[in-house]
Amino acid sequence: MAILGLSAGFHDAGATLISNQGKVLFAGHAERYSGIKNDANLNDALIEDACRYGEPHHIAWYENHWLKRTRQLYSGEWRKALDFSTTPERIARRHHLWAPITSYGHHQCHAAAGFQTSPFDRAKVVVVDAIGEWDTISVWDAWYEPQRLGKGLARYKKIWSQQYPHSIGLYYSAVTKYVGLKPMEDEYILMGMAAYGKSYLSAYEENLKLVDDDTEITFKDNLHTGIDEDHFAGTGLTEYDVAAGAQKVTEQLLRNIFEKHCSFADNVVFMGGVALNCVANSMLSGYCRNLWIMPNPGDCGSSLGAAALMYGKRLQWNGPYLGHDMGGEYPVDLVIGELMTKKIVGVATGRAEFGPRALGTRSLLADPRGEDIKDRVNEIKRRQKFRPFAPMVLEEHAEDIFNMHGGTNPYMQGVYYVKQPELYPAICHADGTARVQTVGKNDHPGVRALLEKWYFLTGCPLLLNTSLNIKGEPMVNNRADADRFEQRYGVKVCS
Repeated sequence: MAILGLSAGFHDAGATLISNQGKVLFAGHAERYSGIKNDANLNDALIEDACRYGEPHHIAWYENHWLKRTRQLYSGEWRKALDFSTTPERIARRHHLWAPITSYGHHQCHAAAGFQTSPFDRAKVVVVDAIGEWDTISVWDAWYEPQRLGKGLARYKKIWSQQYPHSIGLYYSAVTKYVGLKPMEDEYILMGMAAYGKSYLSAYEENLKLVDDDTEITFKDNLHTGIDEDHFAGTGLTEYDVAAGAQKVTEQLLRNIFEKHCSFADNVVFMGGVALNCVANSMLSGYCRNLWIMPNPGDCGSSLGAAALMYGKRLQWNGPYLGHDMGGEYPVDLVIGELMTKKIVGVATGRAEFGPRALGTRSLLADPRGEDIKDRVNEIKRRQKFRPFAPMVLEEHAEDIFNMHGGTNPYMQGVYYVKQPELYPAICHADGTARVQTVGKNDHPGVRALLEKWYFLTGCPLLLNTSLNIKGEPMVNNRADADRFEQRYGVKVCS
C-alpha cells in the first residue's frame, strides 16, 4: 500500500508514489509520457508506471482547488473557475483511481517537498512561484515534533506571505512574454539572455518602475496580464537589456525576502518555480549556512510535497532518479567510445531524473574543450546560440575549475565563475559563469564511473551536459524516444 501524490491542471503535471515507510518509490512528469512539453494533464501511461511500484490506498492532491477557484473568479478566469470537470475527484476517476483524496495547500506542498527531503531537522522555508491558490510568496517555520515512538512529525507554521497579484514569478513571466518568449515555459531562456544585457544601467531602473514596494514585494500593476507594450518604449533598451534588468530586480527582491526572514537561520529551504533561477540561487546561498533546493521545486514537484504531507514525516530521499526505468547498466564504455571519436553522444539508461534538469541518465554529453563543440551541440538541439551549456564535473575537482570554495552542487542549481574559461569554451557563458553539476562518490554510480574513466583517459574531469530532447519536446523517456532522437539528429544514444 502506498500514497499517490498528484499535481495537475495548471502546468507540468506529475505523480509521486511514496510507501507507507516513507520511501519515494516513483516520481515522474506527465510530459515525458505524452510528449507535450509542460503538459498540464495527467495521462494513463504515467499513472500506470507509478502504480507498478505499489497500489495507492490514498491520493494526496497538491492544492486546495476550491480556494483556487475563488482566486480565478477574482482574476476574471471565469471559464476555469466554473469548469468542474477539473476537480481532483473527476481527474482521478478518469484515470481509474478510486482511492480517497485529500487536498493540501499549494504553497505548503512546495514547502513539504523541500523540507521533508532535506537533511534538516529544523529550517526556514521560502516558497516563491507565479501563483498558488492566492499566495505567491510564503515563508514558513518547519520542524519535526519529537514522538515517543517512531519518527518525528513534520510541522509547518506560515510566518509571512504575499498574495496575488503581487508575484515575483508573474513578473518574471511577464518580462519573458515581453521579449517574445513563451511565458511559464521559457523563463530559463530569459535568464540566459540576461548575461548579454546591461543590467546596471537604465534596464534595472526601468524594470524597477514595475515594483511598488521592494520590501513588501508589491507591484504597481497586475502583471498576470503582461507588461504594457509601451513600458520600455523610447528607452533604447534591447531585449537583452530588459532581460538583464529583470534578472537583477528578481535577485534584489529575493535578497530582501532572505534578509528580512532568514538572516539568522542556519538552514533554509527554497522552493517554488522561482527556485529554478540558478543565478539567483548562487547569490542567495550567502544568506544562510545551509541552503537546500529539492531538484524539482516547481509544480510537478508538488506531487511529492502532497504525498509528503500525508505521510507526515521525513522521507527516504536517495536522489532524483525516480522516473521511468529503461533498465540496464550505465553504458560507460559505449559513451566513452563515442566521445573519443565523435565528441558528442547521447545517453538514455536506467531511471529518468525527476525535475527539469538532465543529470546524466537522459543527457546529451560532449567534450567541453573544443572551440566548435558549443556550435555543434546548438545545431543538434536547434536552439539559440546565446544559451549556455552546463558541465558535470567530478566533485573533488570542482574547486580547481570553478570558484566554488569547497561547495557542492549535485542538482545543477547554481552558477559559478570558470577560472580558466579558455580551457573549457563549450561550457562557459558570456558572463564567465557555468551552471555546475558536481558528481560525488555517493551520487549516481554510473555517472560517476563515466567521469572517472573520462578523466583517466583525457585528464579532463568534466563533460558538457544538456538535456536529451528533440526541439519543442520533453526529454527522452524510453527507448522509442531515444531511437527517434538518433534518427532525427544522427547522434548515437547509448542505453
